[in-house]
Amino acid sequence: MRSLGRLLPTPTLSLVLLAVWLLLVRSLSPGQLLLGAVLAVGIPLLIRRLWDPLPRVRKPWTLCRFVARVLWDILKANVEVSYLILKPGRAPRPGFVEYPLLVREPLTVTLLANTITLTPGTVSTNIRLDRSSLLIHVLDLDDEQALVEEIRSRYERPLKEIFEC
Repeated sequence: MRSLGRLLPTPTLSLVLLAVWLLLVRSLSPGQLLLGAVLAVGIPLLIRRLWDPLPRVRKPWTLCRFVARVLWDILKANVEVSYLILKPGRAPRPGFVEYPLLVREPLTVTLLANTITLTPGTVSTNIRLDRSSLLIHVLDLDDEQALVEEIRSRYERPLKEIFEC
């Protein structure tokens, strides 16, 4: 079992690579299956030293609630942005917000920045090199402090619980 772990350091990635290869070539011929399998095993072996160790998820149920919350927020923000665009007579009030970070781990900061960017109406534009703050562009900014508190409570604290403890 241990030698299988060395040959397939990331079995899920290998399966995804094989599936993507077969979809790209649109063939299930034995030659393409063999070539896809070689690529699916070889690519992860070649690049595994470039990866940081995978973090340990400390609270899986919090992760499930976080994913559900993000998906709900994406749906809700799509409706709000659509309403803002389609509503006549009210122009959006765009602005930049400097968001002070509590999290410090590179993965957690990246996940927070990507979560903010996934939500329509907000884009993470810059992370300070010392990971002390994140610059966010907001399509319609009412209250800067309220936005900071909302991001902190809805996204940053759960991410800190899940990955940093």
